[in-house]
Amino acid sequence: MTLIGWIQILTFCVIITALVPTLGWYMTRVFNNEWTPLSPVLRPIEIALYRMGGVDERREQDWLTYTIAMLLFHIAGFVLLYGLLRLQGVLPFNPQEMGAVAPDLAFNTAASFLTNTNWQNYGGESTLSYLSQMAGLTVQNFVSAATGIAIAVALIRGFARASARSVGNFWVDLVRATLYVLLPICIVGTVALIALGVPQNLDPYVEATTLEGAKQVIAQGPVASQMMIKHLGTNGGGFFNANASHPFESPSTYTNLIHMVSIFVIGAALTNVFGRMVGDQRQGWAIYAAMGLLFLAGVTIVYWAEAAGTGILDGLGVAGGNMEGKEVRFGLAMTALFAVVTTAASCGAVNAMHDSLTPLGGLIPLFNMQLGEIIIGGVGAGLYGMLLFVVIAIFVAGLMVGRTPEYVGKKIEAREVKMAMLAILCLPLSILGFTALAVAIPSAVASMGNAGPHGFSEVLYAYSSQTANNGSAFGGLTGNTMFYNVTGGLAMLIGRFLVIVPAMAIAGSLAAKKTVPKSSGTFPTTGGLFIGLLVGVILIVGGLTFFPALALGPIVEQLAMRAGELF
Repeated sequence: MTLIGWIQILTFCVIITALVPTLGWYMTRVFNNEWTPLSPVLRPIEIALYRMGGVDERREQDWLTYTIAMLLFHIAGFVLLYGLLRLQGVLPFNPQEMGAVAPDLAFNTAASFLTNTNWQNYGGESTLSYLSQMAGLTVQNFVSAATGIAIAVALIRGFARASARSVGNFWVDLVRATLYVLLPICIVGTVALIALGVPQNLDPYVEATTLEGAKQVIAQGPVASQMMIKHLGTNGGGFFNANASHPFESPSTYTNLIHMVSIFVIGAALTNVFGRMVGDQRQGWAIYAAMGLLFLAGVTIVYWAEAAGTGILDGLGVAGGNMEGKEVRFGLAMTALFAVVTTAASCGAVNAMHDSLTPLGGLIPLFNMQLGEIIIGGVGAGLYGMLLFVVIAIFVAGLMVGRTPEYVGKKIEAREVKMAMLAILCLPLSILGFTALAVAIPSAVASMGNAGPHGFSEVLYAYSSQTANNGSAFGGLTGNTMFYNVTGGLAMLIGRFLVIVPAMAIAGSLAAKKTVPKSSGTFPTTGGLFIGLLVGVILIVGGLTFFPALALGPIVEQLAMRAGELF
């Protein structure tokens, strides 16, 4: 570890923290239907979209209607994307004449982009046409991210409102998240990426002759626009198979910084939106502080582990840490930071091979996802996932003091705790269930790229990533098989929608309750005691649930590595 490396990491943290209140203020005004600096330009477009869709923006929905509207929208999106992938061979904007995507891979890909996961069992530049990339994947990048924001805002309204039947209007929230938040930032960011050297065109691939006289095909296309939304929307699916380590996706340190800031900025700012909408910004800062502590702990461990290296080459006088699979242009600090950012924020974009991380370095991204991507998390998904843990933490606090727990003026009762536990427990059910199935079926075991605990970690990482809607991978696993395409697609759908539905039930339940005034017995939820309790509950729940599986994978591999054995 170096001083320069830590300065880079802390600079990133300062940038994100500085942007939180500004973007939080802006998004609060957007979802409260208040004037914003972009309203003179975007308001007429918003009204036109409502008229075209037959939406009455003044008519709000209860939690069940809101949820059904969201589910129907995504069912339609799945059918359209699946059809586009299956028919891309006969559709336009296909200069490389890519054929139809296989049925099982099309199912996996449609489920992936529908759920904001962007898991890719294919190479983008060798599988998909420009039309599939733009009209299929990029569109879902926008609307899946907008859906996450909308669900988070609906849950915030549940805490903020009193004696109310409604939590907003899904169609209105979807439009505003896309039109006012995602599109403006993406337009500015795309122009910046183009200026910094990221390609943006519809030209055919270029064939070049190398110095040795060999022919090389250089892929290009509408890259910059997809890069911006894949990071801002915490989607993560790259235009190129090498993802953000490809020099066209990230030509310089500046683009690398833009990518990382884009991944974190909306999820971090939504904590401020929560504080503003419930009438106490300290509540939002407390949640942000809990996220920040978990994030910094993860970065520290990964950076230390990668800088320390494997120890195998120490006797040969080789120093410099574990550089295999790293993005050597940016160094170990930026690799460690990017690995934790992308798995803390449910993005899945990578600028190095996570399969090449040391066992301890790979454990942290794995654990980040197994916690439910609540450390900043996916746009929207991180906040509503964290609020589920807040409900559990407040319940635990209530048990300790012997009174009905309260949070921001709302009593947390049996219904809310049951729904929170249902949402949290569906994740280990999918992760551990599918992993157990995969390591018991010989054809699935044959897809592992490594033997021993590292091979197990590859499978555990795959289902952790897909269930957590992350999309990154231990690249040693061959995932483009019927088994992994189907089970992976199911894991992504479970991880997305079996969390959203209970969260929306909590939103409806809380919105209908009256606000309870503070009293001398009210547990304070803005100080260090609450932050510590929240972090403790998160680690205990995650540790008790996943420690046995982690012990079979990265933990035993770390111990074996120290004994001189590699897998």
